[in-house]
Amino acid sequence: MIAKHIKTQLTVIAESALEPRLLAELKRHHAHVWTISEVRGAFPEGERSGDWEADRTIEVRVICEPATADAIAEAVLQKYAPHYSVVVHFGEVQVLRPERF
Repeated sequence: MIAKHIKTQLTVIAESALEPRLLAELKRHHAHVWTISEVRGAFPEGERSGDWEADRTIEVRVICEPATADAIAEAVLQKYAPHYSVVVHFGEVQVLRPERF
């Protein structure tokens, strides 16, 4: 049987203008495994179709230890959520090479 290890996947959906700041938060908290995708969707503030640069939305996914995910989420909520459209959610994932995270 293959050995699986539990980690946390933190997902942050936010305005694309935050990308450099979000990456800085990941680096500050030593999160090494992440992906960024451009997405479209709706927030309570309205629908974001991505038709122009200032209307784009990104999804950042980070796989890390639970404490790291909590620290990143707390920083994002404190620094950016009051001024930008931000959604943060967590999920439990199983990984095969835990030393990478």
